Amino acid sequence: MARVLLGVSGGIAAYKALETARLAVKAGHAVRVIQTDASVRFVGTASFQAITGAPVLLSELEPDPARGAYPGEAVPDRAPISHLALVERADVYLIAPASANTLAKLAHGLADNLLTTAALAAECPVVVAPAMNGRMYEHPATQANLRLLADRDVMVIPPGEGDLASHGEHGVGRMPEPSELLAACEAVLESGASPRPLSGLRVLVTAGGTREPIDSVRYIGNRSSGRMGVALAREAARRGADVTLIAANVALATPPVVRVIEVRSAAELGDACEREFPGCDVLLMAAAVADFRPAAPVAHKLKKDVGPVPTIELEPTDDVLSALAAARRPGQVLVGFAAEHGEDALEHARAKRRRKGLDAVVVNDISRSDIGFDVSENEVTVVTAAGERRVPRTSKSRVAATVLDVVQGLRAAGAQRADSKEAADGAVGATAGRGTRV
Repeated sequence: MARVLLGVSGGIAAYKALETARLAVKAGHAVRVIQTDASVRFVGTASFQAITGAPVLLSELEPDPARGAYPGEAVPDRAPISHLALVERADVYLIAPASANTLAKLAHGLADNLLTTAALAAECPVVVAPAMNGRMYEHPATQANLRLLADRDVMVIPPGEGDLASHGEHGVGRMPEPSELLAACEAVLESGASPRPLSGLRVLVTAGGTREPIDSVRYIGNRSSGRMGVALAREAARRGADVTLIAANVALATPPVVRVIEVRSAAELGDACEREFPGCDVLLMAAAVADFRPAAPVAHKLKKDVGPVPTIELEPTDDVLSALAAARRPGQVLVGFAAEHGEDALEHARAKRRRKGLDAVVVNDISRSDIGFDVSENEVTVVTAAGERRVPRTSKSRVAATVLDVVQGLRAAGAQRADSKEAADGAVGATAGRGTRV
């Protein structure tokens, strides 16, 4: 099995690092732990030592009683340089939780403690799991630091959305569960034989709401914030997919490992989808695309005190999703989203799936004020040809997880059908080749 170096920085999520270490040891890996001084205020060294069976290091100046050895290895005769030995021998270096402060240090090459010094000396893969308050995570400085790290081939495991440490706060910043952290490390260790279910797949997600210009200032828009689409992009990336997010007027922070294309209008979104769709394996069309736009927008600002009140004539926009469905290639999975109003929502979603030739439609009832637009929770039903799956009110991150579970099921069913057809075609060909005796 592998040598896993676990770096633990300060934060309430440090308790999850204990379980991560336990799961890694249970899986047969040899684990050593480096802690920052701040992390000890949350979880003591004795807990990690009991789980790993090895001493925990806090400083590059303290000697390592194990002299750089991992559990199960012989202790070397000579004492190595402590801040280099552990990471030099590691097969993967996981930093979890990675606080905003630690991410900033890692991004800019600072080495003021053993955790960051080891990262700077690492030749093995480095994996970081950010965990912090949502406002800290979404701050432009943190996002820029994460992009820097991703550009340097550091694997960033995006945080989840949910209740945060501060009482009553809900948002992005929760560290992924220990099992997910271990799976990510094992994906790196297995050199491409990733256990993550969407590894190698290209997922295209649309999010937000389009704005159709009336004049140089005003527009016709909708209430979509993009939360659902961003949650889908984050979950797809967490499962190993190569994700592109087409974001229509989205002001939310997006996962640093996701490629983002910013658009404004339905036409711009359609153009971006037309370019990106042929190369994707899965399309998640979560954006609220305008059905109508002003037929004659003007380039200047309309003045209310000059001339008569203008009449705005609307014309239909192109149906982006139907056009993509018509151009799909075999094997692509297409999921639409429907914001419907009232008790007929489900029937409308069924009709939309059939009419547009989609694999699934995710429908929610926007007549309720507590779910749907610009809130953190939703309640949906996922409609497929095989049946329907209801998701009771929950966070949009959990809705995203369910949608991607359905996508995985659709892909598995499609692969099974393709294998059956290939076998049947082969049998027919073999029979034809033998000819008929008269």
